Amino acid sequence: MRKYSLHFIVVSIFCSAVVAGCKTTAGTQQSKETDQGISEKEVARIENVLAADDMRGRKVFTPDIDRAADFIAAEFKEAGLQTLNNANSFRQEFSMISTKQLSLTGKFDGNIVDAKNIIVVSGKPQLTVTEKSGYEITSITAGKNIFSEAVNLIQSDKNYLVLVDSSYKDNFPRLVNLKRQMFKQENNTIFVYTSKAPQQYSIDLKQDVTERKMANVVGVLPGKSKKDEYVIFSGHYDHLGVTSKPVNGDSIYNGANDDAAGTTAVIMLAKYFKQLNNNERTIVFAAFTAEEVGGFGSLYFSKQFDPNKVIAMFNIEMIGTESKWGKNSAYITGYEKSNMGEILQSNLKGTGFNFYPDPYPKEQLFYRSDNATLAKLGVPAHTISTSKMDSEPNYHKLSDEVSTLDMSNMASIIKAIALSSKTIIAGTDTPTRVKKEDLR
Repeated sequence: MRKYSLHFIVVSIFCSAVVAGCKTTAGTQQSKETDQGISEKEVARIENVLAADDMRGRKVFTPDIDRAADFIAAEFKEAGLQTLNNANSFRQEFSMISTKQLSLTGKFDGNIVDAKNIIVVSGKPQLTVTEKSGYEITSITAGKNIFSEAVNLIQSDKNYLVLVDSSYKDNFPRLVNLKRQMFKQENNTIFVYTSKAPQQYSIDLKQDVTERKMANVVGVLPGKSKKDEYVIFSGHYDHLGVTSKPVNGDSIYNGANDDAAGTTAVIMLAKYFKQLNNNERTIVFAAFTAEEVGGFGSLYFSKQFDPNKVIAMFNIEMIGTESKWGKNSAYITGYEKSNMGEILQSNLKGTGFNFYPDPYPKEQLFYRSDNATLAKLGVPAHTISTSKMDSEPNYHKLSDEVSTLDMSNMASIIKAIALSSKTIIAGTDTPTRVKKEDLR
């Protein structure tokens, strides 16, 4: 989780008490605009709905997360947003496949291959593959990142027979995790723990297949002069659901901070920018599903865009508590990987806010949230958060409830995000791209 605690100080009200000499006509006008569009009362209303007990923790594949999606969609509609690509709904639906293997056999050049040395990633209930099936044979050789290589092959449109080098003895069995949840797709990928390419082979699989629907919630505010350039504001709305082991009578993981807070920010920003109605670039507002179980929502969403046309992504995670520096501060994950943080800080000049690089480098936060998929494609996609990852007392606990959040601070943070993004939205600033060699 990343924390961006931009505690925005309203210039026209608090300037004399907090920031000496920061009065400007433009700054005062901007403060009034954010005050009109983003209120503590409205932030509390949305947060209280998303994190209420009757949402039952918004777990994927439950009616509870569907209710949350309906609520977010209704807020987008009320705000006056359009659907993505003129879809019939704000719900961006897609299917995930889970499988249960019933039988698996294999032969290479007449020799039986132990089933534990074969992993088949396929959404088909029955599959028979031979050297005549037209599969491309490739290898994962020593010294590579086996998981990154495997994911890239699975996500391609080709059918592969993949030979995995013996140096991956310990990691090969872990590839089975890649088939536990996957997108519905036509191609198949077969991993075999061997480095010797066969002349003849046969693989036979039978499995039970379950298809389940998921949905992001996406709204769009078209740009004026730069409609084909996109700025994304996002947060995930799923959480952990209900536990069978209550603590002091509480069994619901409300997820108030993680990440009803970020989703609340996305909704408020949608209403704010629609009120202004002066964005030159197109703004996309996305509430992602399935972050907690693997980031599948943001992965699917990212596939719908040409990354070269995505100018910036503001992913918002856990902004309901103060950062380690207190109010008027925040950190941005991957701060050093583009100049986006510098642009945001420049737009907040005179407000008393300070942006800091992520203070928790060991947590690898830049790679762990919904910004990662687009960042891997070079997009300046960063997460804003205020979560103290070394000491956040309610993180992934039943105690993550609305009562633990500071609504006033949340409203101020959302105002700051709005103000800090102004030149990117206007098309006058374009953040530098993330270098692909910086990604893992």
